[in-house]
Amino acid sequence: MDRRSFIKKAGVVTAGAAAATTLATPAISQGMRELTMVTTWPKNFPGLGTGAQRFADRITAMTDGRITVNLLAAGELVPAFEAFDAVASGAADMYHGAEYYWLGKHKAFAFFTAVPMGMLANEFDGWMNHGGGQELWDELAAGFGVKGIMAGNTGVQMGGWFAKEINSMEDMRGLTMRMPGLGGEVLRRMGASAVSIPGGEIFPALQSGAIDATEFVGPWNDRAFGFQRILKNYYYPGFHEPGSGLSAGINMDVWNSLTPADQTIFRAAGLAENNDMYSEFMANNGTSLNALINEDDVILRRFPDDVFAEMVRASEEVVQESAEDEIGQRILDSYLRARRDIGRWARISEHVYAEARNSILDI
Repeated sequence: MDRRSFIKKAGVVTAGAAAATTLATPAISQGMRELTMVTTWPKNFPGLGTGAQRFADRITAMTDGRITVNLLAAGELVPAFEAFDAVASGAADMYHGAEYYWLGKHKAFAFFTAVPMGMLANEFDGWMNHGGGQELWDELAAGFGVKGIMAGNTGVQMGGWFAKEINSMEDMRGLTMRMPGLGGEVLRRMGASAVSIPGGEIFPALQSGAIDATEFVGPWNDRAFGFQRILKNYYYPGFHEPGSGLSAGINMDVWNSLTPADQTIFRAAGLAENNDMYSEFMANNGTSLNALINEDDVILRRFPDDVFAEMVRASEEVVQESAEDEIGQRILDSYLRARRDIGRWARISEHVYAEARNSILDI
């Protein structure tokens, strides 16, 4: 091979290598993105905090690391109840929380977590996924610069922890109880005082006497917080959160900057966590309830019929009054239609079956 031929061929190889290098470098870096997600939950708190982390990790995994979601728990960037404002303003890209924390923005946000005497988790999913709920949520949240997607559900929640027995309506009057959302307004109409504080602040509030009673989620989470070390009367059924949907809120500019494929990934990650979290709560609440009763000397009590009847009456009143404008009325109407239609089917199917099964098997 002569020198001229060698130089010519070497030039082709060098050019090819340079082209490969030029193409490879952008392929590695192109589209790589880091998003910050704040939460309303304590770091790694069972179910809620770990579920938020799973959701973040799913997005990272499903995009093969092109999009990394970095989670900051409540208080690490902003306090729990400032998560919505952080995302709406662009100070954070995403949040994981509960929509009823944003009642100060619009009362209708409560319908996208839970409302008193509302739908169970599977009924809520039916409305959100196939009954128009998601579309209404999109319309409401867009007015604040946020896109919401479902990203968890705790299932039905307990009625709460009380220092003293609740034997009549008189025992409810004068209580100061932690309860967010529209359930807090129900308590006020029953003569109690309701306060909304983040989960991580409940235990010290009980210790200091700032509150007399509290609810949070159910046996698994409640035991993790240690409420049983202070209070022993644990009441059911919960009237206020029969199937609490949790959410991921995404800054609208961030959402619109995602490709359609990545938007689909975000939705899929949210739906996966919706199922995973609900399954996890179902699996852990039963064993945790056994531990509360058998190891922690907690007394499981049922609300008296007259007290629960008043909870139902006040709940319907509060929910009916929650429509503060035109979109709020449309959300309320849609929700109540779904509760009626889905509830009628559930009553003659799942509810009747479970009641019959439990009575025969003594569950």
